Amino acid sequence: MTREQLTDVLRRDAALVEKALRTRTAWVDRLAPLANDEQIATLREAQDYSLMAGGKRIRPALVLEVCDALGGERESALPFACAVEMIHTYSLIHDDLPCMDNDDMRRGKPTSHKAFGEATAILAGDGLLTDAFSVAASHADEGKALAAVRVLASAAGSVGMVGGQIMDMQGESERLSLETLLQLHARKTGAIICAAVQMGAIAAGYTPQDEEWQALTTYAQSIGLAFQVVDDILDVTADPALLGKSKGKDSAENKTTFLTYYTIEDAREYARRLTEQAVEAVETIDPQGTLRALALYLAERVY
Repeated sequence: MTREQLTDVLRRDAALVEKALRTRTAWVDRLAPLANDEQIATLREAQDYSLMAGGKRIRPALVLEVCDALGGERESALPFACAVEMIHTYSLIHDDLPCMDNDDMRRGKPTSHKAFGEATAILAGDGLLTDAFSVAASHADEGKALAAVRVLASAAGSVGMVGGQIMDMQGESERLSLETLLQLHARKTGAIICAAVQMGAIAAGYTPQDEEWQALTTYAQSIGLAFQVVDDILDVTADPALLGKSKGKDSAENKTTFLTYYTIEDAREYARRLTEQAVEAVETIDPQGTLRALALYLAERVY
């Protein structure tokens, strides 16, 4: 698959997910009938401000494309794709808060707390996180819904993304070892990417007992780490106007990153090796080459 073809795939997936996200409250309503109460209109506005702000929608695309590669129906994977994007967006809202990374821009717009105030931003993130599980649980197949919720909860919780975030904060006041840095990003960035891939497999009817599951997990872990390595490079090299967020914040805050241990060229080579590992893992279960193209796309991001 060429880069142009992958771009078309990502646009198609993003359009499908964004259409579904606009109707997500209908899914939530099935479990919480008062979700559209006008009294929470400000909350909904703040959530939609961040959730519908664009972005590449890589995580939901992974859900859909893994499901497709395994012979599943992408429509069946939509609740899981929406749920993972909602959790990703919540994490961005909270990550940007003054008490965390204190960023003013996200996806080319003022961050949620700049637009709505800190308290509303926190609640918008809280709502997206919690509603995401209602959306995942709304899947018509209760067995798949339960399996997806388990995967997502583990990835988003204390042993996953939240644990990674506190490790990241510790890296602002002390130099982390390379081993700790790898563990940090396996949790903060990698866990949700892993969950996206695994939920795509769940939507297609696969379980952890299947051989394909482990291959896909290796793929996800590799692209998740490569993604973060490239992010650390872009924090130094990218044009902020194209990046959609502030540049150079990691070095300004003396944060431990992969560039603490690698030169830019060595970091690029590390990302390349991780990408090769990802591609090899799914070689026999990627008939259209979409997963391969996605891995290469994430490793070759330039701004």
